Parts: sequence; C-alpha cells; structure tokens
Amino acid sequence: MKTNQRQNASLRELRRPVAGLIRVGTLLGGIGALTTLVPFIGIAELGRALVEPGPLDLAALAVVALIVVAGLGLGWACTGFALWVTHIADHRLQTFLRRALVRKLGRVPLGWYTDKTSGMVRKAVQDDLQDLHHLVAHHDVEFVSAIVLPLGGLAYLCWLDFRLALLAVATLPIYIAAYAWMMRGFADKMVQLDASFARVSAAIVEFVHGISVVKAFGQTGRAHRSYQSAVSDFSERYTGWVRPLLRVEAFSSMALSVPVILLVSLTAGTWFIARGWVSPIELLVELLIAMVIPQTVLTLNQGLTAQRKALAAAQRITALLDESSLPVAAEPQPPRGAEIEFENISFSYDGDRNVLSDVSFSCKPGTVTALVGSSGAGKSTLAKLVPRFHDVTAGRVLLGGVDLRMIAPDVLYRQVGFVLQDVQLVHGSVADNLRLGRLGASDQDMIAAARQAQIHHRIEALPRGYDSVIGEDAVLSGGEAQRLSIARMLLADTPVLILDEATAYADPESEAQIQDALSAVSRGRTVLVIAHRLATITNVDQIIVLDQGRVKQRGTHAELLAADGLYAMMWRSYSNIDPSVACAGVRRVS
Repeated sequence: MKTNQRQNASLRELRRPVAGLIRVGTLLGGIGALTTLVPFIGIAELGRALVEPGPLDLAALAVVALIVVAGLGLGWACTGFALWVTHIADHRLQTFLRRALVRKLGRVPLGWYTDKTSGMVRKAVQDDLQDLHHLVAHHDVEFVSAIVLPLGGLAYLCWLDFRLALLAVATLPIYIAAYAWMMRGFADKMVQLDASFARVSAAIVEFVHGISVVKAFGQTGRAHRSYQSAVSDFSERYTGWVRPLLRVEAFSSMALSVPVILLVSLTAGTWFIARGWVSPIELLVELLIAMVIPQTVLTLNQGLTAQRKALAAAQRITALLDESSLPVAAEPQPPRGAEIEFENISFSYDGDRNVLSDVSFSCKPGTVTALVGSSGAGKSTLAKLVPRFHDVTAGRVLLGGVDLRMIAPDVLYRQVGFVLQDVQLVHGSVADNLRLGRLGASDQDMIAAARQAQIHHRIEALPRGYDSVIGEDAVLSGGEAQRLSIARMLLADTPVLILDEATAYADPESEAQIQDALSAVSRGRTVLVIAHRLATITNVDQIIVLDQGRVKQRGTHAELLAADGLYAMMWRSYSNIDPSVACAGVRRVS
C-alpha cells in the first residue's frame, strides 16, 4: 500500500506540468466513446421500423441513418483529437523531464556516479521515460473510453430492460474475481522485477566495457557469472510469479470469450423473449453491447499493466530528480591562485566511519605532490575532494585561499582538471573529444596539445585523422586513450591537475610516452598525483604517505628514505620486487 501511495504521488508530481492537456484529451476521449453507442441505438430503431407493420417511413429511416453516420464521424473526430492532444502533452512532458534529468545529472556531485552503474542511469533516463509515454499519450484516453463505452451501453440496456443489462455482464464477475486474485501485490512484484532487470542491464554494460581485459586474462567464464547470476535471479522471480497466474488466466479468460457470451446471451435471451420481457430487436442490441465488453476489459487490463509499469518508472525518475545537487554558494568567490590546502579535513561516505581523518597539508603552485599508501589508505578519496567529487565532512579544502564550497562549479572545473585511470571517451570524433577540454579551441591549439601528449602522430595515422570517430574508425589502445585524455587536459589548460596513476594499465612503451606527456602537463601547474608505482614519483617536490586515512609522513623521496619509516619500508618492498628501479616519473619541470 505504501509503495502504491509513493508511486501515485510521484506520478501526479511528474504529470503536473501537462495535467490540463491530459484532462482535455480524457474528456474528448469520453465523448468519442459515448458516440460509439449511436450505431447500436440506430440499429435498434431501424429494426423496430423494419419489423413494425405498415408502410415504411423512408424519411425517418434516412434521419436515423444520418444520425448514425454523424455519430460515428463525431466519435472518430473526438477520439483522434483526444489522442493528438495527449501526444502533445507527452511530447512536452518528455522534453521537460529530459531537460530536468540532464540538469540534475549535471548538478549531482561527481562522486554520485561512483555508486551508480551506467545501466541504472540509462534505465532511468531512457527506459523509464519510454514507460511514461503510453501512460500520458494513450492510457487516460483509452482507459476512460473503455469505462464510458460499456457503462453507457449498460445504461441504455437498463432503459430498455434491466434484465438485459444483467445478462450482458453475467460472465464478468468470474473474470473480475480471477483478475483481482492474480493482481495481488502487483506493485511490489513490479518493483522487484524492475530492480532485477536493472541489475541485468548493469551487468551487461559492465561486462561489455571490460571484455577486453576479461579475455586477455582468460576470465571469460568467471566474468559471465555476474551476468548469469543477474539473469537467473530475474528469471526465477518472473517465472515464479507468472507460472501460477497463467493457469488461472487461461480458465478465467474463457468467461469473456465470444462463444461463451453468445451462448449465455442467446440461451437466457430466448427465455426472456418467451416470457415476453424483451423483444428480439432488444436482444440483438444486448448481444452487440455484450460483445463490446471483452474488448473494453482487455483494454483496461493492458492499460492497468502499463500504468503499474509507469508508476514504478515515475517513482525512479522522481527519486533521481530528488537526488541532492552539489551545493552552490549564494555568493560564490573566485579562487585567488592555484595553491591547494587541506585544513584538518575528515571525510566519511556513510556518515559513520571516517575514510580520512584530520588530514592537513598544502600543494604549492608549480610543484608536484604525490599521494602514496597501501590500498584503502584513502589516496583516491583525498584526491577526489579537490574537484568536489564529494564534500568534506569536517575541515576545509581551499583553492587559492577560498573554500571549494564557495567556488562556483563552472569556475572550479576551469581551475581543476583530472586524468583518471579509467579513461572516458565520448562517442564522437577525436577532435570532439579533445575539444571537451576547451570548446572553442582552434585546430592549431588542439594539434599542439596532441603533440605535447605524444598522440598527434597516432591520430594522423587514423583513416580520417582528427575527424575519425571513437569506436568506429578510431580504435585506440589503453595507452593511446590515456594520452588522448592527457591532450584534452592540456587543451583545457587548468592550473590545478589531479592525476590518478595514469600509467597503471599501460605497457612499457606507452608508459614512457605517457610519462613524457605528464611531465609536459605538470609544467607550471599545481599537480597532485596518486602513485601506485613508487619509481614514478622519486623526483616530485613532496610525498604524502597515508595510512588508514591519516597522514603518517611527509617529505621528499630522499628525506623519507632517511627517516626510515613507513615510506622506506614500502620502498624496500618495491625495490625487492624490481631491483632495477631507476626511472624517474612525474616530476617538476621548470
């Protein structure tokens, strides 16, 4: 019950902008349905005129025929106009919701996407909007028509003889009782099925995205398990719910089959005629109206099913629109420089256990700071606080002396750029991907950035050069995609740069090229590097050693080795794995 109430409230809220148009369409649909009764009444009147003794009144017959034709024309016009109005409402609502969803997805914290799979987001912004189409464009018109038509027909039968109305719906209670039993807990079942299907969709997307890595390491069977598990869960839920219903549906639907209705109506109707209660013409009208009822019930059934799907979709869309946006200061301030300062910050994802505790240090402009530590030490979380993937729980993160929360997001992202391990390229040309860093960049600036990132010659070798489309005629390796993202960041020319070990998945040749590109990127900027390979950060200006979310050590590579603490222990372990360590990685370039 609570689920239904939440879903109905969500649907009412979503449809509010077009509620007036939907009401107009519903009214016109009801009028159109009522005019469908005109032919039935006309047949009765024509039958009476034809069977009554005496000469035929041709003028009266012509009037009846004209009324029937006019009624049909009016009905078709009203129904057509009703659907036209509701389709306009659907178009406006789809436009409104798509814009609202795009705005919301652009305003949620970047860390929100860490917890949401692309399959779940796609379902909300694509599949769920499609589920709303039938509800807005068709459901109300068809639903009202399916109610008004049989009710109007039964009212006319009651005017003729109430026994005819009862006869027309004699088999309907059997189907209604069976349907009510089948629909018990439908809303909760749909929520469960939608959640299961969302997991299937997410599993497909995740598997496809990682298929190259999966095949390279021979883990195809194991990688299939999450997909198979999601499909099995959906299959078990669906079949467990539907299988017992099919048997009931098969028997109950017989109550509304044409042969059964004809048999009941003709058998009882013949007895009514024999008792003198009704005339043969009136029985004919009852037969025509009774034959309409199964179709209207089917329309109601399909409409209710579509409505329940749309209700669940509306709840998910509303939940997405209700997600907390990234807070924006009422009077934002511009940063006064490119220095990053962490002042006694603490952070927790769930509001309970701190991932970071009392962290303080600063990153001066023109320097490179590296974050090191074991897995789970809080390196990535700390770095992602600078571009406001999340906001700190306590303390402050300052950029140019200004709290990040006081800087407008668009200004912040013109100051802070980041290159992550998992490169994201959009479906478009290479030039389009590069210009995401700076939309108005000239061809010369774009090519210069690509040269600095060591990717220009690879782009030139593509079939259409910079016009080649990613995923079509521009198929790039992991290292090449990483250098393309570095070129994009160079083109953005942000004074602050966050690097999450950009060489983690690169081969040795690509790693050397990426390191050269990163050295170019680092020139004159405030750089914060998340380092997994200690050899890549031996020449940086400052190393911050994290352990369980706290700063344990701080200094240069030589200073930390001399201190013989946690960093020295990590270095010895690293050197034992690779005694030939001698390469210098991301470094300050003057």
